Amino acid sequence: MNALDVRGTYTVNIVGSASRTLNIEGDVYKLKGVFNSVNHDKDKVNVKQDGVNISISFQSKEHNGTVLLSGAVDPTSKFMSGKAQLPDGKWVDWMATNSAPFVPKEEKPDTTTTVYPTLDDVIYPFSAYGRTKADPSFFSRIKDRYKAVLIKNATVWTNEKDSILPNTDVLVVEGRIVRVAKGIIPAKELFAREIDGTGKHLTVGLIDEHSHIAISGGVNEGSQASTAEVRIGDVINPDDVNIYRQLAGGVVASQLLHGSANPIGGQSGLIKLRWGANAEDMKIQGADGFIKFALGENVKQANWGDDHTIRFPQTRMGVEQVYYDHFIRAREYHLAMDVYNKLPAGEKAKRPAPKRDLELEALSEILNQKRFITCHSYIQSEIAMLMTVADSMKFRINTFTHILEGYKVADKMKAHGAGGSSFADWWAYKYEVKDAIPHNPALLHRMGIVTAINSDDAEMARRLNQEAAKSMKYGGLSATEALTLVSLNPAKLLHLDKHMGSIAVNKDADLVLWSDNPLSVYAKVEMTMIDGQILYDAKEDVVLREKMRSDRARLTQLMIKEKNDGGLLQRPRVRTPKMWHCEDMHVNEDYLNDFINEQ
Repeated sequence: MNALDVRGTYTVNIVGSASRTLNIEGDVYKLKGVFNSVNHDKDKVNVKQDGVNISISFQSKEHNGTVLLSGAVDPTSKFMSGKAQLPDGKWVDWMATNSAPFVPKEEKPDTTTTVYPTLDDVIYPFSAYGRTKADPSFFSRIKDRYKAVLIKNATVWTNEKDSILPNTDVLVVEGRIVRVAKGIIPAKELFAREIDGTGKHLTVGLIDEHSHIAISGGVNEGSQASTAEVRIGDVINPDDVNIYRQLAGGVVASQLLHGSANPIGGQSGLIKLRWGANAEDMKIQGADGFIKFALGENVKQANWGDDHTIRFPQTRMGVEQVYYDHFIRAREYHLAMDVYNKLPAGEKAKRPAPKRDLELEALSEILNQKRFITCHSYIQSEIAMLMTVADSMKFRINTFTHILEGYKVADKMKAHGAGGSSFADWWAYKYEVKDAIPHNPALLHRMGIVTAINSDDAEMARRLNQEAAKSMKYGGLSATEALTLVSLNPAKLLHLDKHMGSIAVNKDADLVLWSDNPLSVYAKVEMTMIDGQILYDAKEDVVLREKMRSDRARLTQLMIKEKNDGGLLQRPRVRTPKMWHCEDMHVNEDYLNDFINEQ
């Protein structure tokens, strides 16, 4: 700021040398010097300036080498003086007197009109498939650009008692379902956008009870047996392209879970896949708190390798003891905080408050039914063990996820009040799942247990409808029962069914329009809506892909031009986002390498 402009014509005198006339020109931040006398050196002169300090160097035929000048500039007169080092190493004095000001070359006026981008031109998220704020589909907390949407003549799968309704309309106003009937004619003042659903199927949006997408930097904090204080909600990555991809598969909401590295893991994040919103706006406001627990090989480090044999627990009996130890401490912590909080103000002033412990605070919320457990589980003995621990400590397991031997202990789960969130047909990928069967979800469902099918995988989540259909093949469930496994039932497990999970009046307008029966392998999502906003449209997707192709070509041409014009080159860095799974213990190497390079 306020840079000293030293450009101009100077008479340079170096002791013991002939005087020279030097022109300093160029950009004020990128100076260049030229001798303008025919009697002196014609080689390029290097000029560098830092505030009032200046350095000049040039090749001198007179001295047979490079002469180095360093000195200072008087800001008022632009008089320069300092020391010069000759090629033979000798130091002498030099000075330069400003004899004429700098006269910039007259430039032809630019007659072209430059259009500069504004924030309205920015796409959200700033990545592939982003949209501008001007796009009517762009999600924000600001009032909807269109108040109403009317989907007409679709086959509506309600997940309610009325089941499947042919040739039915659904009216959405300001993000809520307000009417489900035939022949709806909305009020003119609503200016409803009409969507033709003839020959198509409309379902509620799918919900993934167990997901690891949109998590930045790592999914496990495995340093201790209990890390109940860490929160996935603090590391949500709203730019993860898997959000958009899963919208294209009809998914509208996910529980983002901590991994399974420890018996007591971190707190979950419940989000709607509001592509283009920021991390906070993706969170489902008012949702209950959840936390990840885990059982099996992962938590006792049986499959971590020979270097991991120190952290407690190392056995299944040690896992059980971890739960008792931590919940006993949590109960004592809660009682101490409760006693202190009930003291009169005068008494509080006389004694120190108990030290706040975020880990025990989260566990005490479980004891007080303010936080709920989703537990990674496989074999029947451990599932039964944790329910015994919970019964003895007076809390409940909300959901056993994976639960691949759930069919063996379904009666005990029902008595305890636990739900199950299962894979459809994953088995034999490690020893403790050798007894898994694809009939498991259907058997749990028939036992009266609230049962869901989850993904635990970014790719599988794009096909949750097909995962649900597998229980029709293996378990003989009806189509409507199968659909609830990936919609209404996960909503119930996540305590969201009051406003999600079915197509009913006053529920959130989280809807999916399918080209075919949603449980068919031929079905494609044509449109996905969250809170009345269309966040995926198959027709718009074609336009976005074409725009990305043209943008990529435009950027490639700019890079080629920069190279041909002599610009600085650098090797491109490939950044491949990590798709997390329960057992992943490392951070995303690409992001870590970027951080190291920046340092």
